[in-house]
Amino acid sequence: MLPADEHGTMVEQSHQRSASYGLSTVDKPDFSPLTKTDLSGVIEQNHALHTYALPVMETLYEQIVNTHNMVILTDAQGVIMHTLGDDDFLEKANRVALTPGVAWSEQRRGTNAIGTAIAEGAPTLVNADEHYLRANHILTCSAAPIFDPRGAVIGVLDVTGDCHSFHRHTMALVRMSAQMIENQLFAAAYQDGITLHFHSRPEFIGTLMEGIASFTPGGRFMSANRSAMFQLGLSPQALSVHTLNSLFGLGVSALFDHYRTAAPGLLHMCLPSGVRVYARASVRLSSHVICSTEITQSARQAQSATAGTGRQTATDHDSAHRLSSLRYLNTGDPQVAAIIGKLNKVTGRDIPILVTGETGTGKELLAQAIHNDSPRAGGPFVAVNCASIPETLIESELFGYEDGAFTGARKKGSVGRILQANGGTLFLDEIGDMPLNLQARLLRVLQERMVTPLGSAKSIPVNVSLICATHRNLRDMIAKGEFREDLYYRLNGLVVKLPPLRERTDFEIVVNKLLAAEASGRRYTASPEVMQLFKQHNWPGNFRQLTNLLRTAMVMTSDDGEIRLEHLPDDFLDDVHSLRKDSAVEPAVGGVPTNATLEDVELSVIQKALQANGGNVSATARALGISRNTIYRKIS
Repeated sequence: MLPADEHGTMVEQSHQRSASYGLSTVDKPDFSPLTKTDLSGVIEQNHALHTYALPVMETLYEQIVNTHNMVILTDAQGVIMHTLGDDDFLEKANRVALTPGVAWSEQRRGTNAIGTAIAEGAPTLVNADEHYLRANHILTCSAAPIFDPRGAVIGVLDVTGDCHSFHRHTMALVRMSAQMIENQLFAAAYQDGITLHFHSRPEFIGTLMEGIASFTPGGRFMSANRSAMFQLGLSPQALSVHTLNSLFGLGVSALFDHYRTAAPGLLHMCLPSGVRVYARASVRLSSHVICSTEITQSARQAQSATAGTGRQTATDHDSAHRLSSLRYLNTGDPQVAAIIGKLNKVTGRDIPILVTGETGTGKELLAQAIHNDSPRAGGPFVAVNCASIPETLIESELFGYEDGAFTGARKKGSVGRILQANGGTLFLDEIGDMPLNLQARLLRVLQERMVTPLGSAKSIPVNVSLICATHRNLRDMIAKGEFREDLYYRLNGLVVKLPPLRERTDFEIVVNKLLAAEASGRRYTASPEVMQLFKQHNWPGNFRQLTNLLRTAMVMTSDDGEIRLEHLPDDFLDDVHSLRKDSAVEPAVGGVPTNATLEDVELSVIQKALQANGGNVSATARALGISRNTIYRKIS
């Protein structure tokens, strides 16, 4: 945030500009949004910005939910393209035309964070009566301009809320989120050539703080993100005449020589200012990585072995590729639909995904579907259950080992699961069960994108998309010192929580899909009585329990293929009987236990309404007289 005197000067100058535009402080809000067609045109013109910003907006909103705020994305002219917000504040925002399709430039709205951020080209806070129009004095707004890779403002990310709900940390969240969008736009714009990630502190490489500079394969400067320009102390115009060598004191051939060494670590470079920095480089030509590190002979041999394993892994999953996709998993439950909507926005963006949820909720199936829908679908999908491998073996299993690395090691060594996933997706299930000492090694691999097998002095480059899953609460584990905080923030690019089976509104569809998947040319169904029992059960084992029960029941059916009560296992019927006895002991009102909280009652009403409306969120919102955002928040 600017010092008080500079902030006051900026507001005063903005007020002067507002007056020069012919605006009066008593002007009423202008309710003249673009038509749907025109707004769609604006979004299409800003397709990349819109695509990369939406998942970041959702993450930002999750951090400020229930604080009487909304998150706003605009184009370079201040036209609002997308909003997310709390229901109570959205109603207030509508009263001042803070809605999609409305322009919030200074020329139209006077001093406001969005318009002034565009005019100043800098993060801007405008609170209460600092707004030029009196109608906007009810607002507090924190906005950061979003720059394209060439340094031009292409949009604004803003958090606006009630003037009485001002929080100083909001601006920091907005600025970091805007920088995240910029870095993703940068990566998408410069996929070919040499990309250098650098910082004076090595632990900041791979974070939002890192500088990113892009060069042609010959070493000529192309572009840099804002952090890079700040560290280099040069403007885009000044940088345009430079090369890799003139900026970092290292030529292209020397860069390649570095990665031909046995164990290339981070680069040590010196900026023109004399500041020493650490760096990691990658070289891509036509989207093919030839040097995320230039491959040494030993790396080629390891990757050849990996490629063979990868082809086998991909073949093993061909049937899963045909069946398992995000679309296939979207069977009508609004919670799952919301998860898939988020995943579709980040697929192929090299954003790590963390899947949480109870045991048996289908975390690996979801991970496989993400892989199958990604640009890496032709590569291997390697799943590792961190809880099922003995602690003494998990290190060699993950990182591989050289011949003779330890007693019992197989001759010729082992590639390791991480290298097996090279070029594809690595799925680490039950990541919360990974030993602390290996968490540090995994973090190093993710930062440096290099793997060093046990007993080897050679580091091998690796390029994987990472998906992790756990049924544990990692934040609680961090508080207890059982999970590394730095690794957690490296893994949770996007966190999604799969609902347990008992909470899903698409239960009947799920049962029928499982019956069809397990059948071998026959048609199986569940009788109405059985389906009713299924819906009453809690399913503590979730899909794993349901699938095993259906397999057993299918074997017991007659020629008609209908699963009836007599085909169900005795232990399941005992569980249902016990549940009914418990329900009789615990009287209920309207289907909800008398000891339920108000939140439980609300959730129960929403879930039943969703079932009655076939999972249609819009219809449910209309029936209950609430917004769709409220439904998504209650069931998430």
